[in-house]
Amino acid sequence: MILLRHGQSEFNLHFHATGLDPGIVDAPLTPLGHGQAEAASRSLAGEGLRRILCSPLTRALQTATPVADRLGLPILVTPMVRERRGASCDTGTCRTDLARAWPHLDLSHMDEVWWRGADEADQEPDHLFEARVATFGATMAGDPDWAHTLVVCHWGFIMAVTGCSLANGEWVRCRMDEAGRLAAVER
Repeated sequence: MILLRHGQSEFNLHFHATGLDPGIVDAPLTPLGHGQAEAASRSLAGEGLRRILCSPLTRALQTATPVADRLGLPILVTPMVRERRGASCDTGTCRTDLARAWPHLDLSHMDEVWWRGADEADQEPDHLFEARVATFGATMAGDPDWAHTLVVCHWGFIMAVTGCSLANGEWVRCRMDEAGRLAAVER
């Protein structure tokens, strides 16, 4: 399995320059981020991928699109691999508006507000984030096609799964360890 961090977003650009949350909800990619997505599509072309799982956050969808186009694969959107909600950019776009922006994607399985539970505060609690990451790992461990899967997701999610800190547009290859958990192999 390969985990790909989305390309540079407008949030990343401003946050790295100032250290302050710029208040950009569901931040799109910058021109550099689009270039990183194109570069990822080229570097992943020979990896034997059979499917693409993607976070519903716009920056992830914009990163997955050139990869999907190059490989001729559909994008399977899953909120399970979204970023941990802790900044403005981690607030998503409602399903109805995503469906208008991405009419070719199947979003019918998602809640209208998919990035937050009704009883959650502004930040995703540790126990809920950890449970989501564990559920993803267990789901992949039982999936016969896990080794041919690309997951387009986010820094916090990748860090939780692999312990690796990736820059925008970087990816890490994973394997299953003896205990059936995902572990980073190479970057």
